[in-house]
Formats: sequence, C-alpha cells, structure tokens
Amino acid sequence: MQFSVRLSFFLLGFVLIAVLPHTAKGQEHQSFMGHQSLFSSPRRFRVKVLGQDKLEVSWKEPKGDFEGYKVIYTTRPGGQQKVVELAKQETKLVITDFDPSKDYNFKISAVNGGKESKPLQGKHEAQQSGSETAQTQGTKKSDVTRENNEISEAEDGFMCKTPAIADIVILVDGSWSIGRINFRLVRAFLENLVSAFSVEFDKTRIGLAQYSGDPRIEWHLNAHTTKEAVIEAVKNLPYKGGNTLTGLALTFILENSFKVESGSRPGVPKIGILITDGKSQDDVIPPAQSLKDAGIELFAIGVKNADENELKAIASPPEETHVYNVADFSVMSDIVEGLTKTVCDRVDQLDKKLKGGEPAPPITSIAPPRDLVTSAITARSFRVMWTHAPGQVEKYRVVYYPASGGQPEEKGVFQVVMGTENSVELTHLNSLTEYQVAVFAVYRSSASEALRGSATTLALPRVNDLELFDITHSTMRVRWKIAAGASGYMILYAPLTEQEAADEKEVKVGDSVNEVELEGLTPATEYTVTVYAMYGEEASDPMTSQQTTLPLIPARNLRFQDVDHSSVRILWESPSRLVRGYRIMYVKTSGLQTTEVDLGPVTSYLLKNLTSLTEYTVGVFAVYKEGEAAAVTESFSTKVVPDPLDLRSSDVSSDSFRVSWQHPASDVVMYRLIWTPTDGGDSQEVIVNGNTNTYLIKGLQPASEYEVLLAAVYTNEIESDEVVLLETTDKRTTTVATTTMTTLTPRYAVKNLRIDEETTFSMRVSWQAVDSKNVRHYRLTYISAKGDRAEETRTVPSGQTSLVLQPLLSDTDYKVTVIPAYPEGDGPVSSQMGRTLPLSAPKNLRVSEEWYNRFRISWDVPPSPTMGYRVVYQPVSAPGRALETFVGEDVNTMLILNLLSGTEYSVKVIASYTTGSSEALAGKAKTLYLGVINLSTYQVRMSGVCAQWVPHRHASTYRLVIQSVTGSQMQETKLGGGGSRHCFSNLKPNTEYKISVYSQLQDGTEGPAVTANVKTLPIPTPAAAKPPTTTAPPTIPPAKEVCKAAKADLVFLVDGSWSIGDDNFLKIIRFLYSTVGALDRIGPDGTQVAIAQFSDDARTEFKLNSYGNKERLLDAINKISYKGGNTKTGRAIQHVKENIFITEGGARRGIPNVLVVLTDGRSQDDVNKVSKEIQMEGYIVFAIGFADADYGELVSIASKPSDRHVFFVDDLDAFQKIEEKLVTFVCEAATATCPSIPMSGSTTPGFRMMELFGLVENKYNSISGVSMVPGTFNAFPCFHLHSNALMAQPTRFIHPEGLPSDYTITLLFRVLPDTPEEPFAIWEILNRNNDPLTGVILDNGGKTLTFFNNDYRGVFQTVTFEGPEIKKLFFGSFHKLHIAISKTSAKVFIDCKMVAEKFINAAGNITTDGVEVLGRMVRSRENKDNSAPFQLQNFDIICSTSWANRDKCCELPSLRKEVDCPALPKACTCTQDSKGPPGPPGVPGGPGIRGARGDRGEPGPVGPAGPVGDTGVPGPQGPPGPQGPSGRSIIGPPGSPGERGQKGEAGQQGQQGVPGRPGPVGREGPPGPRGLPGKDGPQGRQGPPGTMGTPGAPGSPGNTGAQGKQGTLGPPGPSGTKGEKGERGDLQSATSVQAIARQVCEQLIQSHMSRYNSILNQAPSPPVSIRTVPGPPGEPGREGPPGPQGEQGPPGRPGFPGQNGQNGNPGERGQPGERGEKGSSGVGVQGPRGPPGPPGPQGQGRPGSQGPTGRPGNPGTSGRPGVPGPVGPPGPPGYCDQNSCLGYNVGVQLPSSVFQNYGEVEEDDPYRYYQPNYPAPQPVSPDDPALALDDVELRSPDVYRNTRSIKVEEEQVGSKRRIKRGVKNLPKLTN
Repeated sequence: MQFSVRLSFFLLGFVLIAVLPHTAKGQEHQSFMGHQSLFSSPRRFRVKVLGQDKLEVSWKEPKGDFEGYKVIYTTRPGGQQKVVELAKQETKLVITDFDPSKDYNFKISAVNGGKESKPLQGKHEAQQSGSETAQTQGTKKSDVTRENNEISEAEDGFMCKTPAIADIVILVDGSWSIGRINFRLVRAFLENLVSAFSVEFDKTRIGLAQYSGDPRIEWHLNAHTTKEAVIEAVKNLPYKGGNTLTGLALTFILENSFKVESGSRPGVPKIGILITDGKSQDDVIPPAQSLKDAGIELFAIGVKNADENELKAIASPPEETHVYNVADFSVMSDIVEGLTKTVCDRVDQLDKKLKGGEPAPPITSIAPPRDLVTSAITARSFRVMWTHAPGQVEKYRVVYYPASGGQPEEKGVFQVVMGTENSVELTHLNSLTEYQVAVFAVYRSSASEALRGSATTLALPRVNDLELFDITHSTMRVRWKIAAGASGYMILYAPLTEQEAADEKEVKVGDSVNEVELEGLTPATEYTVTVYAMYGEEASDPMTSQQTTLPLIPARNLRFQDVDHSSVRILWESPSRLVRGYRIMYVKTSGLQTTEVDLGPVTSYLLKNLTSLTEYTVGVFAVYKEGEAAAVTESFSTKVVPDPLDLRSSDVSSDSFRVSWQHPASDVVMYRLIWTPTDGGDSQEVIVNGNTNTYLIKGLQPASEYEVLLAAVYTNEIESDEVVLLETTDKRTTTVATTTMTTLTPRYAVKNLRIDEETTFSMRVSWQAVDSKNVRHYRLTYISAKGDRAEETRTVPSGQTSLVLQPLLSDTDYKVTVIPAYPEGDGPVSSQMGRTLPLSAPKNLRVSEEWYNRFRISWDVPPSPTMGYRVVYQPVSAPGRALETFVGEDVNTMLILNLLSGTEYSVKVIASYTTGSSEALAGKAKTLYLGVINLSTYQVRMSGVCAQWVPHRHASTYRLVIQSVTGSQMQETKLGGGGSRHCFSNLKPNTEYKISVYSQLQDGTEGPAVTANVKTLPIPTPAAAKPPTTTAPPTIPPAKEVCKAAKADLVFLVDGSWSIGDDNFLKIIRFLYSTVGALDRIGPDGTQVAIAQFSDDARTEFKLNSYGNKERLLDAINKISYKGGNTKTGRAIQHVKENIFITEGGARRGIPNVLVVLTDGRSQDDVNKVSKEIQMEGYIVFAIGFADADYGELVSIASKPSDRHVFFVDDLDAFQKIEEKLVTFVCEAATATCPSIPMSGSTTPGFRMMELFGLVENKYNSISGVSMVPGTFNAFPCFHLHSNALMAQPTRFIHPEGLPSDYTITLLFRVLPDTPEEPFAIWEILNRNNDPLTGVILDNGGKTLTFFNNDYRGVFQTVTFEGPEIKKLFFGSFHKLHIAISKTSAKVFIDCKMVAEKFINAAGNITTDGVEVLGRMVRSRENKDNSAPFQLQNFDIICSTSWANRDKCCELPSLRKEVDCPALPKACTCTQDSKGPPGPPGVPGGPGIRGARGDRGEPGPVGPAGPVGDTGVPGPQGPPGPQGPSGRSIIGPPGSPGERGQKGEAGQQGQQGVPGRPGPVGREGPPGPRGLPGKDGPQGRQGPPGTMGTPGAPGSPGNTGAQGKQGTLGPPGPSGTKGEKGERGDLQSATSVQAIARQVCEQLIQSHMSRYNSILNQAPSPPVSIRTVPGPPGEPGREGPPGPQGEQGPPGRPGFPGQNGQNGNPGERGQPGERGEKGSSGVGVQGPRGPPGPPGPQGQGRPGSQGPTGRPGNPGTSGRPGVPGPVGPPGPPGYCDQNSCLGYNVGVQLPSSVFQNYGEVEEDDPYRYYQPNYPAPQPVSPDDPALALDDVELRSPDVYRNTRSIKVEEEQVGSKRRIKRGVKNLPKLTN
C-alpha cells in the first residue's frame, strides 16, 4: 500500500538550534517601531510534528534587508515562554522537548540593527488522542495545518467575515509599461487582496486573467479550492509583457471566466476587478457595459499613468467606491483594506439582493470522510478506502487526477459510489504516475470538504529472460518470458551502425506469443532487439539485447582437376542449402581481362580456351538472396602445349617422301613443317592446316638425308616444341658407262647470288655455296656503276655466305661480284647489280591541336632509315627569329610550344641521314588568336574613362594598361576572366591615352595587346568674370541636429555591379553626398568616413583617415567612378572588415564602427557567415536594398532589430523617402558612448574590457605577470594576474567618451589563497595624478566590497557592501559579480542574484587623460604600485542597468542550464538534422558520493518525484525595449522543427569522372575482417592497404615517363671472341612477371566482387584500392663492350617468319671479329636497328625462334693499306617523343561557347603541365639554306582552307623482310 499526505517540509540541510530559556518580561509589549522599515515580516508560517518529542516550525524569508530572526513561543497550560535567536539563513526551528498535550503559540520577527519587524504569529493546538496518525488535509485533525496554524501576519488587517459567497475574477494588466520590478508589487497587492476572503470550494472562488496584446487565463474560478493554493498561484504569477488592449481583455473574461464550465456558479454574486497602469489602446466602453449587463460588478484600479476617465467608464457605479487611482505601484498596499471592505460589502448586498433581500443562512459545517487509505496498487489501478462521514450521506464523489500535469478538482476524472460504500477501485490509470485523490461526502443539499491523499501506480511489468538464438546470416529468433496482464508485445529491431541511424522495424504480436523469428536481416551485422510488453496503447519498460548475424558462408574446398594446356575442371563444395548459384571469375597473369561465368547451384565447371603455361587465379563466389559471399580463391598454371605425336615417314622415293603424325590436341590451328638437307642445303618450310595430319614432301635430292621438323601452332600463336624426323631419299636408278680416267676437281660458281636489305649507305650480298668443302674462301668485289670510285674487294671465309657492304653512296648503282677461290684457282664469277636507297624526305606534313601558344605537326616517315629529323620554324606574320630542334628517328609528331598567339609560322621538317640530309618538307601553320574584340571606351570624363570589350572565352585574367601617349602617366591592373568592363580614374584632363587589354590563360600565356585610344575631356573654360574655383560653399549640405554629437567610423559599401547602370550609379553618388553632408565634424575628432565599391571584388575608394574635412570628403565622393561586374557582397564585407576597419586605415579604439551596405540584387556568394561574424564583433550594420534586392538577405546582413537597420526602396528615385530616417538612425548609432559588443548570442552596447586590456588567448603572452589557466569550464580561458602584473591602459583608449550615466560592471573572478588580506582595486580609473576616480575595491581581510566614484558635484562617494552573501566572494571559488550603477543607486548581484542595494548620487563623468588599472593595491604609494594576485575570467562593462537581470550566469557550472545557454566555446553542437532517435531508458544509477555542503537555497516544498511532464506553455516575453518606428514587415520567430521526412529515392548515377593519376603502391598491411555493409558515409582517410585480395578491375593508364636525350654515335669497339650459341631468352623474368600478374589478378577479382555486392545490395560500396600494374620498362642498362667477331660458320636454318626490323646506323669498316658471348638481358627501349652480323656456324639441335635483326657486323679488311679505324660501341637509345604514342592526324576543334568565362578554364588543357623532352630550340643562322624553301599552309584536318598541297613522289622500295615466327602474318595454308 502506498499513501502519502501532502505536507510542506524542507530538505535543505540540518540546522543546529540552541533553545535558551528567557524571561518574558516586556517581550510581548516590545515596541514595533521598526515594522515600517525597509524589511517586512516573515511569511508562510508552517508547523510539522516530527515525532513524539519533536515539532518543526518553519517560515518563509521576508523581503528587505535584515540580520536574523527572533522566535518567541509560549506553551499552555503552564505559560512557559522561550526566546530563540536565529541567523538569517535559518528559516526553521525544531523544538526537541515538544509536548503533544500542550498548545504552542509562536511569534517570529525579523531583526535588523536592534529593530524588529511586525511578528508572524501562529499556533499549534494540543492533540486530542494519544498518537498522531497520518492525517489528510480534510480531517478534523487537519485543523492543525489549516486553522490552528493559521497565518496571522495580517492580524490587524481586514478579514471579510460575511457568510455570503462570491465569484471574483481579477483582470491584471501585464503590459511592458509595468515592468518586472513593479509587477512584483502587483503580486504583493494581489496576495493581500486574496488574504481578506475565505476561499473554499463552496465559499468564495477567485480566478485571474492577465492581458497585454492578447489576454490569457492564468487560472479559472474552479482551479483552486483553498486560499493557500490561490496565494501560491499569485506568488508564481508570470509576467506577460506586451501592449495594452483592455477592451479586448474585458470581452475575454466575459466569454471565458464567467462561465459555468470555468467554475462560475448561478445565483452567486460576481465581481470583476481590473488593475491597469495606462490608457487602453482599444475601446473599453462596450465591453465594460456588456459585463455590467451580465450582472457583473466591476471595480477599476489605476496605477501611475492610468486614465481616470477611462477607469470611471469601466467601473460600476458609484465611482467613489468602485474607482481607485494611485500614483505609484509602491503605494498600492494603501488601498487594499478599503478595496476589500468595499468588495465584501457589495458581496453581502448582492447576495441579499439575489436571495430576495433575506440574508442567507450560515453554511453549516459538514464533516468530510476520514482516514483515506489506498491499497491493491498495480500499474493500472488501486483501491481507495475511507471512514464514513457522519450524517446522512447520499453518495461519495471520488475525484482523481495525475499530480503532474493533470486537471485538478472538477476537471479530473471522478467516480460516484453510494453513501453506504466506503471504497472504490480506480482503474485505467497510467503506470508509474502519482495520482491526487479527493473524496467528497455528498449530502442532500450540500457537499463536504475533500478528504485528500495520493498514491503512485506501479511500473508496468516488463518482459524477462530475453533471448536471441538460432542466428543465421539473415534471421534470428527472439524469445522472452510472458509478462502478466500484457495485451500484446512489440518488438523493435535495427542494425547498429556508426553512420546515420538505420530505419527501425517493428513487429507486434498477441499476448499469447512469446517467440518470433526476425527475417530479412543483413548478413554480418549487429542488431539491437528491444521487446516491450504492451498494455493497450501503453508500453512497459523495454528489454533489449544485441546479437550479430552470421556472415554469408563462402564456398569451400576449391580445387582443380584435369589440368592441361587449355582447360581445367574446377570443383568446390556448397556451403549452404540457401545458395542460389555461383559466380566464377578468372584472370590470367599475362593480361588484365577478367572473365566471369554465372552458374546455377552446381559444384563444378570446366574452364576452356585457356592459354598454356599461364598462371590463372580463380575466384568462386557463392550467391545468396542477400548478396554474394566472400570469394574463395586459388591459383593454378596450365601445362605446356603438347608436341605432335608419332611423327613418321612413308612413301619414300628418290625425290619425295610422306610424313604423317597424330594430332596432339583438338585446338591445333596449324602445323609448321620444315625440312633441311643434313649436308647444309637450304631449308624449306610449309604451313599445314590444323585438321591435317599428313604431308607429302616433294622436290628432294636423291640419296640425300633430310631433317624434318614439325611444330604445332595453337591459338594465340603459341607454338609447341618441334619433333624431329630423319629420312633419306632413295638413289636415282641410272646406267653409267665404266670408263677409267683421271680428272681435275671441278670448280663451281656460287648459286642464287642476291642483293637485299638496301639502305642509303649499305646493302647485303648473299649466295648459296655449291662446293663449300673444297672452296678455300670467297672474293667479293663491288664498284659503282658510274665508275667514279675505285673497286673494293673483300675476302669472305668459306663457311660464310653473306656480307653487308658499307659505307656506300646513297641512291647509287653498284655491281657486285662473288668468286669462289679453290686451291687450284678461282672458280666461275657470279655478278649482280644493286642500288642504295635515296635520301628521301618525309611526306604529308600536317598540323593539329592548334592552341594560343602551340600547335602539333606530324609527318609520314620516309622509307629510308633516318638518324632523326631537323625541325625549323619561324613566325611569318610577326617578326621573330627562326628556331630549330632535333627529334629522334622514331618520332613523327611534335608539339611546338611557346609560340605567339594569332601568328602564322613557317615549318620545315628535314630528314637526317648518315650521308647527309633530305630535302625539306615545308608548310605553314597558325596559332589561335588570344585577344578580346570590340574594345571601346565610354563614360569619358576629365579625370576618368571606362573601357569595355567582348570577353575572350578562354581567358582567365586580363591585364589592362592605360598609358598617356607622351608616356608621362601609366596605370596597370588585372581583372578576372569574367570581366568585360573597367573604369580608370585619376587621369589628367585633356590628355590622350592608349588603353591596352592583354588576355591571359591560366598557365600565364599572354596574348597580344588589343588597343584603343581615347582623350579625356578638357577642363571647362571658366567665365571671364569668375576665376577658377572649387564648388561654392553653399552647395555643402548643412549638418543635421541629430548628427552634431556623432563620433564614429562610418563606412559605405556601395554596389557597383553591372545591374546598377551609369544613371543609377550617379543617383547613388548623390545619395552618398546628401547623407554624408548631414554629418557635422569630419575627421579624427568627429566622424571618419570611408567608401568602398564592390562587384566581383571590392575596391577601396578612400580610407577612414583619407579626409579630415567635409568639403574635401564630398569632393572625393563626386569623383568616384563606376566599377562594373558581378555582385559578390560577402567578399566585399570581408574586404571592409580586413582592409578598412583597421588601425592603418584610421580605425579608432572604443569608437562605434558603422557599416552601411547598398545593393540592388542578391549576392552571388555567401553573405551569412561574414555578416554574422561582423555583427558578433560589435559592428553596427545598416542594409539598404533597392530594385531586385533580397529582403531576407538584407535582414541577415544588417544588425538587429531589423526595423531599425534594414531599408528597402523600389528604385533609387525613392532614396529621399528613407534618407531622413537613415541619417537619424546612423547618427544615433554614431553618437552612442558605448560601442556594440556581442553578449549571449546578440549585441548590446558596452565594453569588452578583457580585450581592451589584452587578456585574450592570442595576446596575453606578451604581457608580463599574466598566465592563462582553465576557467569555470575548460573551454573558457581564465587569466592569472600575478603580483607583478600591474595592468594599465590609457583611459582614452578604453573609454574615449567616458562612462555612461547608467552601466553595469560584470566580473567573473576568484580570490586566491595568496591574495593579500589588504584591500585592492580589482578595477579602477585614475587621473593623471594617480588619484582614483571610479572603481571597485575588494577587502579580503574585512570581507567587504566597495564601489566609489565622484558624483555630479565632484564629491567623492563610496558605498560598502558586506554580509554573508558578500563573504562568498572571498571563499576561493569562482563567482560572477554584477554592480549595476544608476543615477540613484548601486545594486550588487552575486551569481545572478541581487544581494544588496544602496543609494548614491548621480555620477559625474571621468577624465580621459589618466589610466585604468587592474588589481592595484589600495595602499600603493607613488610609483611603487603593486598588484594583488587573483584570477579573472570575464570583465565587461555593459551600458545598461538591466543586464544583471538578463544574465543567466552560463559560465558557472552550478547555474548553467543548457536549454537557456549558448554552446560552450569550441564545443560540438548538434543541429536538428543530426539529432538521433531517443534511446531506451537506462537503468537507475546508484547513490552518488556525498557532496560538499552547498550554499543555502531558497526553501520550497519538496514533493515526490513525478514523471516527465508535457511540454509547457511558452515562457513570458522578455523585458520591453524602446519603442521603434513601424517597419515594413515583421519577421516572425522560426517555426518548430518539422518531422523527419521519409528517405528520398536514390539519385541517378553520376557521369564517369576523369581518372586520377595512379598513386604509389603502399606496403601490405595485415588482413582485416570483413566489415559491415553500411550506408554511404563521408570518405575517410585512406587506410593502410590490406593483404592480397582477389583481383580488381584494371586501373587507369599512368602517364608516360619522360624520355632520355638522344645519344651520340660512339667509336667502334674492339673485336670480341667467339661466343657459344645461346638459347632463346625471355623478355623478363618469368618469376617476376607471374608475381606481378598474380597481384593484378587478385585485385581484379576483388574489384569485381565489390562491384557485384554493391549492385545486389543497391548501395554504393567503398572504393577498392587497386594496385597499379607495373609500368613500362625503365631506362636501359649500360651496354657492355662488344666482343670480337666470330668465325664464319655455315648458314643457319631460316627462322619463323618475323616482323620487319629497323635498319641500324652504318658502322665504319673494321676487322671481322668473332661472335661475342651472349649478354645479360637488359630492360629498356629498343634502339634503332643495326646492320646484320655475319652468319654464325651451323647450330646443333632444333632452331630457335628468330629474334629481331641485330646491328651489322664489322667487315674484315681487304688487305689494302689505309684501313679505317674500328667501329665504336653503339650509343644510348635515341629520343622517343611521348606524344607520338597519341597518334597523329588528330585535329582539335575548339567548341564555341555562348557563356562568358568567369575566371575558370572552360576546357581542360591536356598540355597545361606538359614539359617537352626534345632539345631546347636554338636559333637558326640567317644564311641557312633551310630558310629559303617555299612553305605550304597547314591546317587541322577538319578545317577547310584553300591551300596548295605538296606531293612527294612515292617510291616503292621493294625491300625484303624476314617474317618472325609466332606472328599473324602467316603464308597461305597449304594442304
């Protein structure tokens, strides 16, 4: 059972009271002369029995200043009297020898300086029974509380004793004119008024309404049923604030208060009492008459400024008794008694009148029921029991309602039971709620008082034993124990994510269900599951648990079977029955192409068409409904391609035989069949179709052995090893005559003599040996056909059958003869003619990619191998030298840079050969024009001119130069690319100027000047009678009266954008002229004016300190020229803040900073941020808008209130409408003694003393004796002033205009343990003689606070404050001190609570020639000033006395309320958008550590803790400000945040971005676990790379590296020794290739897995880091020295046909050397093709594949004298232009654009950072023959021009090329 009786008691601490016996002599008759003093009587007497021997007496502290209490109590019978004296803080007394059988009478007085207040009297009557039980307020024994303990402070006041009852409604004026202080007096008046009546439910009822602009009901007549409740409501009556609409309020109470539902009773007198302090703003007569007609008696009370005629019109007659008018609120108490007597009499009279003149019989006392008991308490119900009331009770009415937020009394829920019942069960209650219960006994004609009590329902039973089990990747089951009485259950579940809260899902089940399965969950995700037991619409406390779903199970046991050269079978195990299918990805190491296969629910798959000897990485993804599991990956390598099987021969004859074989595999494309005589004859080769397995070899020699090689060629041209077969043809069957004779050895000529591989300087001679066994050597001779050179001879060994002849003349016929030399003599001669190639010129010169400073040229290379190309170019349409450069032989395109824009160039390309240069290929090309068009001038004046032009669409900036033709004056400026106009000022009259506009690209390229000439206007010739003079004095506007005292720094920020126009800009100038003319003093002693004009950027027309008198200032305004551009207001305000309001520009300290912004349109940048900054820094900002200006933007720019700082006109002609008001407001702001400073989120006039003394974070370290320490919060800096930190600042810098008449000193500080006991001035102002003028002194020894100043008569005055509250300042804690100084008083507030007030005279002003100091010891003498150490966190002087009432002490932790205070500095603040959903309530915390004893708080009743209440009504409006003029509109407060909207649909996929540059490969990190798939969040920092994953998608190609410079040809090296024949090598280590490729493969699969997951989950996945593929080979290694040439060997077998190789440079003739050792394989770029070496010896085994042709070997000497020197080693690789990789013949057509370019590059320039790596161009000699050649105009291929083309005769050079093995250029298939 829970039951409580509501008694008032205090839990504020323990008070030890010494009760001393005292003689009663004279105590009761003591004089109370002091009761009319400044302190009143104690209030609210209360008594409480604490036990059998303890009685507690308590009261409320009186108003006014006093020192303590005297309590006198007397017991009866016995008459013993005791006197107890208590301190001021002690407002209760515990009597420890309490005797319950005696009566106690109490008198409690406040004591101050020997004077006592009028006593508060009360008594406690003896109990009638033995032990006191818990009684409710309605029992007979409750008289102890209600009657016996009756408050008697108004013992001699009037009490209305009439038995008549009434309904009284009080209507209170709550308008701004009353003020908060006076409203407290209104509350006291109402309290005394209510105290005179017997307020009960069945007696007098009192309701109250408050009104201003709109009335509101504070409480209805039936809201309170006791006098104490009404008085408590009066004390808590909030101040409303607003206008005074009395008529509306009178109508309101008629329609709302005097209604039956509001508690108004029929047949009961109705009284209305109006209290107002001013004249109504609406009509009051009709509403007052309506009230009178309704039978309501009206009383009107006027205070101060009330209109007496209006009061008389409102009140009922006679006006002598119904109208009251007092001069001030402080004397309202004087009319209370007369008013209550009159009301009481009228109630009695009206009651008699309503009852026919018969006095109403006295209401008999009807006893209520007794002993209220509650039992059987559950969460939704409890039972109420009571003892029957005496008498004939017809029924009982039980009213109950929640104690917090419920409707009391009649508006509560009630039940009625018969009079014979004494209990009832109250059901359908809210859980965990305290209910107030009142039981009324209802008799036939009346009802008793209420028997009252309370009970608190229990919490709703919640579920227990919550369990999450059977968890899979997408489901989990939830089980719980059923809660008794639940009507159902609600399950909420959601994933836990670090990002935005996920949508919560809900499941509801019936009361019999205690287990449910949650489906559709995300794999590998932690979920929170919450279960509520539902009881109807009400839910129990939640039970919550968390579990993580399982990840998707990947496939298992991936393995490979039947691996061969082109296929493999992969197998795996299924992980789950829920798998829907599989996705297979595989990639080979030799490429980046990933292959994907989607399969159903199978567990094996055959991969086909693979490449042999290749490592593959395979990934298998298990596909579920929810997405893909992680891949299981493995690698394998395919086998080598199989050789042909069972090669055999058959059908052998003398000239043929057939070979046959078996197919090694089904994917053979073709066979390569080669047969060669074993005795050294020529090899022959044929390609056989892949489906053929036999071939007949014909045309063989009889009785000859042949070696047959057979190789299978597969897909991708992969070739197997060759199988070998030896077969001998049969002998030819002939008849030969047997004749015996002796013959000489026959000598044969060589066969098949041929010449090939011709170059411009060499050719190769080859032949077929016939009798190599007998030939000793060959003699080769060659001579030009013209015979102009001597015949040369070479000797060739017998084993060699070819020789390269070099150096030869180009384009020359040679006769070559080969003679075999036998031992017996020369054999037959064989001859052949050959011709070297001519020095061909390049062909088809063309241009592309024209730009403003470059173009690309390309050409077709000549058929002859070159050494490189010489490129010569020279401007044709502009002066300039010819330049030349060289590029390598492998380059056929070149980007020429650093050209002049819009200029035509002559271009020539000349091929360079070893033996000379070709003819030049010539043409012309032209760069694009970089320059504006249509340059013209306008607005030409004597001292200024404006220019305009059509912008260039690619220009990023413009350089503008204006120069007088004589060169005496020049100005230069730069504009953004969007600019198309500019005005020059400060020019000379009657002078011709040249204006040049240069267009510049973003890379700094500048085009030619576009010029225009203009002449400024001459000075007008003055009339003959008048000498030249300045503007006549009468044109200077006179100063306005309101501006006479103005002293400010005033800046006008003027919109100069194109939308203004010339005419309107002149109107703005006139407006500025008129406004500035209204000022009085201009200069440092008055107002300083600066003007800035803005468009794209801001331009300071002149600074604050530029002009010191009005005449020069107005003249400067007239000279301002129009700027033009876009509207960037935010940037302009920032310019004013950073460049004008600065000390260098003339800004002064302590002077108001005023900014006036004029604009005609919405800003094109952000103005909110900088506007807020400049307002918060104390600037006063006015915003003037016209035409298309955005009013909302003006409001954000300007200071508050907007109706004073925002002006808007439709056009500039209407400026005169606002000029007067603007000038007034600006001058009022400029006249203020105090500048505006930011305070609590707004601005207010005052001084930031911390900043003025330099006590801020970025300045304090330059001040000696000051350190920074943490303040009340760590976010607040605090400064420790040490004993040597005597801080002083000149007064003229801090308060240049002195102190205002009213101000508040605000200090947040603390006294330290080492602060001396002597007094010190925490702040004071000294004159130049160091005499104190004004300040605040702290006396640490005496614990007092003193303020001093000089009054208006110059008399020094001090006021000292002391007492317990003042002593708090010296206890070592932080305290906030406010000292409000007005013309009549000094008030002290400590921690935002007023503690003392003393009267002073109005202060005189201070002198500004002294200093202001902090912490100065009072007893400092002369120059030996020293300071007291203390800590100072905040110091402001606010130019208002109301600041202390508005300050919320947010800096003090004990007083800070987050809802009312701004966020702490540097704190994270949450917006509405970032607010998360409410979390489940936490479990109750345990008891905390006992804290230190705090300061004594204000006593108040403590009730049981109730549940959180509903949102309260809006609080009272703030204090009134000065009434301003009516504005254009009123901007209302922001609305409450709306409900969170539904999640929007996914947006469309964006366009593909530009690939970024590849980053470096990071180090491998440890593998991380697979993360949860979350929503897209902001991209974080890139983490370390993980371990090797599955392959990703191919990365974007990297940039081509720079190429090395071309090397020079070196001298020939010495001959090397013969080397062994090497095997065919790899281009790169197979191990390194496989390792790199494996990484790429795994990355590819990983990337694809991520992509498919994102598609299936319909959410973007985070980017996958992909390692870059290894780039191209690096620079070549150093080349080793060549070895000597080897001996000539028999010719080798021909290789597989290969691609054409490049010809090498010719070497000089040297000794034939032996073949060198095989060098180590280098990595690098392939160099130019060299001449072929001599034939090597016949190799053994199968022939290797043919490699690229090597450089030609060095021929041996011919035996003649004068042998040339040896050939040098080859040089480094030649130049390779990286742009040649881009291809050629590609033109760039620049698209036209209809939009202006505002400083940004429209098209991305791919060559913006291009650095050429060909040699820097060098000047060409003027007499160079290359400059004399004709040119042909060249254009991009897609631009049509009439040009003459150059046709170079094409020569078909039928050079033979060998075909490499393994390429696609295969001969026709032969069966």
